Parts: sequence; C-alpha cells; structure tokens
Amino acid sequence: MGILADKNTRVVVQGITGREGMFHSERMLEYGTQVVGGVRPGKGGEWVLDGKVPVFDSVKVAVDATGADCSMIVVPQSAAPDAMLEAADSGVRLIICLTEGIPIQDMMRVRAYLDFKGVQLIGPNCPGLLTPGQTKIGIIPGDIAIPGSIGVVSRSGTLTYEVLAALKQVGLGATTCVGIGGDPVKGLNYIDVLQMFEDDPLTDQVVMIGEIGGSDEEKAAEFISQSMTKPVVSFIAGQSAPPGKRMGHAGAIVEGGEGSAADKIAALKKAGVQMADHPEQIPDLLRK
Repeated sequence: MGILADKNTRVVVQGITGREGMFHSERMLEYGTQVVGGVRPGKGGEWVLDGKVPVFDSVKVAVDATGADCSMIVVPQSAAPDAMLEAADSGVRLIICLTEGIPIQDMMRVRAYLDFKGVQLIGPNCPGLLTPGQTKIGIIPGDIAIPGSIGVVSRSGTLTYEVLAALKQVGLGATTCVGIGGDPVKGLNYIDVLQMFEDDPLTDQVVMIGEIGGSDEEKAAEFISQSMTKPVVSFIAGQSAPPGKRMGHAGAIVEGGEGSAADKIAALKKAGVQMADHPEQIPDLLRK
C-alpha cells in the first residue's frame, strides 16, 4: 500500500492515441497498472494496445464507463490546461499531468479550479508516481525500484531514477515515489507529500530530492522541523550552477541571490535533515 495510488487505482489516459501516450500506457499495462481507458475526441469506440484498452471521446464518458479514479495527461502543451479542467469535471480524484511547457498564467487558472473542485494534481512537467510492486502512473521505469519502507519525493525526474536505482542496489525499497515536477506553479508540493509520508504507517524514512530555484525546499525545511517525526535525507541538485542560468526545469534558476543550493542546504541541515553530497550517498545515510 502506498500513498496516492496502489494496485486498485483505475487510470484513464488523456492522449492515449499519441506516440507518447501509447508508449507509456503500454509500459504501465506491462507493470500491472489498471489502465482502464483512454481519451481522444473523435476516436471514441476504438480500441488500442491490442484491443486491451477502449478509447472514449471525453473523460466524463470514460469515467462513467470504467470507474476510473485517476487521469494521466499526456497531450500537447496547448491542450493540457483544458485537459486538466475536463478531468477535474469528470469525477476523478487524482490527475497526473506529464505535459511540459504550460504557461504560468494557464497553470494559475487551472490550479485555482482544481483546488475549488478538491482534485489532487501531480505535475505538470513531471514523471508521475511509482508505487513499487503495485502501480506506476507516468514515465518512471518500473524495474529500477522495489517495494520497501522509504518514501521518495522529488522535483527532478532523472535524479529520481538515480536514487531509486541506488536504493535497489543495496536492497532498500520505496513505499511510493512521487515526482512533483519543477514548474513554479504545480499541484502537490513537498509539504503536501511529506505530510502524506508522515501519516503513512508503512513509510519509515523519507528521501527529498530538491534543486535550485524558488523557495520550496526552504518551506519544506520549516515543515520538517515543526511537523515531521520521521528521518529525512535530502540531496539538492544544481550546486555548481551559475546565477541566472536556467537548469532544466522552469523553476530551476538562481535569481537575485535567492534559490541557491547553499541556502537550501543550510535550511535543511538546520531542520535536522541529513544532506547527501551526491545521490549515491543517500543509501548510506538511510542505513545509519
């Protein structure tokens, strides 16, 4: 049992007929994820992935027909805001949006509506989540992690994979890995996920992977110092990035002296978090 999603989660994929949607839906099916339907306006009534998954014209019709409670969105940037709004109106409880490049103004409008509807969002511009041994919703490779007692939350997709693989190499597993994405305006943040791991009886320790830019890590540090009873290990990416240079994610930039790795590391250390100098050091810190 993990946080947010498990083997019982029923997923509908918005954009399933596209190249990326088809590829990742097939990987999810292979992992055992319940991909119960896809959505592509105009292609309702078709079946994809060797006839295993029905396609519907709208998310509402797909949810009514399949009982889906989660939507994964992998549609072009221009269609993603409306896709999230449509999913929110369909009755799903969780939306995972992989699409990158969505303008901040559009995300502000979407986030306000999802908050009003009480729907949880992971992303956009994220790798999704993986509950090892039960379900994967997104693009995190399923074979790099094993079930265990460590919760993982990350802004960085690639580093997420490195950490999960490093944990697996020494026999450590994860309850759930959540890639929240690095955009300035997104759904669930560090504090939301840390609280879920704190409340999860199967999670004993937490790994938080941060990066430069913004103040999310500093806010998480304050939350950890005041509300977390479980040990937290962290790594901050971009420690050698020059000020003013964007590093991958839209939010990964040091501007005006704010958002530096040094400030984030100092705040997390002050909160009692064990800091890793590199991702491969994380398993050793967890076993101390």
